[in-house]
Amino acid sequence: MENSKNMKALVLSGGKGTRLRPLTYTGAKQLVPIANRPILSYVFDNIAKVGIKEVGVIISPETGAEVKETIGDGSKWGISIEYILQSEPKGLAHAVLIAQDFLGDDPFVMYLGDNLIGCGIEKFVDTFHTTKADAVILLKPVDNPQAFGVAQADSTGKIICLEEKPREPKSNLALVGVYIFSNEIHKSIARIKPSPRGELEITDAIQNLITVGKPVHSHVLDTWWLDTGKKDDLLAANTVVLDEWFKRNIAGSVDSASQITGRVTVEAGAVVRNSTLRGPIVIGSGSIVEDSFIGPFTSIGSDTKITKSIIEHCVILNGAEISHIDRLEDSLIGRKAKVNKCHHKHEALRLMIGDDSVVEV
Repeated sequence: MENSKNMKALVLSGGKGTRLRPLTYTGAKQLVPIANRPILSYVFDNIAKVGIKEVGVIISPETGAEVKETIGDGSKWGISIEYILQSEPKGLAHAVLIAQDFLGDDPFVMYLGDNLIGCGIEKFVDTFHTTKADAVILLKPVDNPQAFGVAQADSTGKIICLEEKPREPKSNLALVGVYIFSNEIHKSIARIKPSPRGELEITDAIQNLITVGKPVHSHVLDTWWLDTGKKDDLLAANTVVLDEWFKRNIAGSVDSASQITGRVTVEAGAVVRNSTLRGPIVIGSGSIVEDSFIGPFTSIGSDTKITKSIIEHCVILNGAEISHIDRLEDSLIGRKAKVNKCHHKHEALRLMIGDDSVVEV
């Protein structure tokens, strides 16, 4: 897009991912796969599609190295990435503050790296340019606005005020976590104070823009939005992406004793033997599926092994092993995790469960 030539992007990939523990004790929440691709990949897809070339990525000391290793220099998207360390999670506005040298005086898209939306951001960028606002906020009507940052807008889409998780919301328009700012946002951040939780809040900075008379507009999302911070939300995102964006692609090895129905992706190097695959599903490279049924809306990562099991509506990460499980559904299985049936005569659950785990039996 011609309008995006001088625009940059700031992607937030820090934080501790407490809502996805124990999965995120050892990895960044923004790298949890949706349909076998890290959530961040979809973010960079949208940024690259509007022609933005320079992207700053906010990382934390705990997970920054993993983000760098997974995402690289951005060349696979045709962009240039600069990593910016946020030593402590001091708020979204603080992330903008420490990125100021990278951002300079250019307008920029700020994109929370664990958000997934069902479209590109081309129309959102157009709104920024046509309104000539100093900030444009992406909004989505929700049923439970009390759980979100909420915006009140007039009939033209101009923002009147913002509230963070209000008890009595003035609207049902939630902040999605994608914003576009002019360089005026830096002045507003300099004027605000930390919130009661000790963070520089981006909602306070945007409200300050409104207070000093700067135009702030909205763009209402007309497709789906999923915050992937919790297990059920992540499974829902996986379901939607598999359903809407995947086609049948059998690049791996599937023997004649197996049956495939629907939109099934078997990546190169994966092996399927004597199994039934009912799409939409994706099976990652290097994985082995034997004597099993893999049902709809399941993503199986690379180098996993599934034997004599029935699995449906699950996200299974790289290197996991599942064996002799009669039925596994609505589950999120971490990297190199093992789920096996005990073959001892004494029937009992035998578990080794880490902190913050959830087991339903």
